[in-house]
Amino acid sequence: MASLTEYKKKRKFDKTPEPGPTKKKTKTGRMFVVQKHRATQLHYDFRLEVDGVLKSWAVPKGPSLDPTVRRLAMQVEDHPVDYAKFEGVIPEGEYGGGTVMVWDYGTYEPENTDDVDSALRKGELKFSLNGQKLKGSWVLVRTRDRQWLLIKHRDYYTMDEDVTEIAPVSILSRRTLAEIAEDEGGDAKKAATGGPKKIPRRTGVTRRGKRAKAKVWHSK
Repeated sequence: MASLTEYKKKRKFDKTPEPGPTKKKTKTGRMFVVQKHRATQLHYDFRLEVDGVLKSWAVPKGPSLDPTVRRLAMQVEDHPVDYAKFEGVIPEGEYGGGTVMVWDYGTYEPENTDDVDSALRKGELKFSLNGQKLKGSWVLVRTRDRQWLLIKHRDYYTMDEDVTEIAPVSILSRRTLAEIAEDEGGDAKKAATGGPKKIPRRTGVTRRGKRAKAKVWHSK
């Protein structure tokens, strides 16, 4: 059952800028988002909208477009749909303290089923992604308890290169983790350890002032 109880228990909403635990749906009901998160360790949070919440997995090495690579994905608590637009800094000392980037987002379509929740309970969900960085056919397979594997199926969108290295910046603001931390009052030095080996030149992107309101993507 989709629930935000665990999400609520872990957070103090008078201290964190993360959205409150409100269930809602997007227009399609099939949104996905990947958030790059430099907390204690760098990881990527892979989220699929299901029944008014975001089913979520922490992927330590991030998604891979290489079908021969199997990425460990640890299932974590459900998140509210509004979390998909969250990019910024969770205060140190709070749960998940660190810098969060919206690395990719878009929509997904389940394959061979109309009941995503049932497929997840059975331990295998095949789906196609239509994002800006991630596209094509994928599968999530549970190996035990909360431990899953995220695997790319072989299709037109496969590649050997590491997509997290060649496309390292925010899909919303074109900022690196370090730039987000600097703008939002976080630990830029810590965030920089989650940056790419080579940071691409930023074209046509203006850094906003520290007092300016953050620009976020809003789901519809």
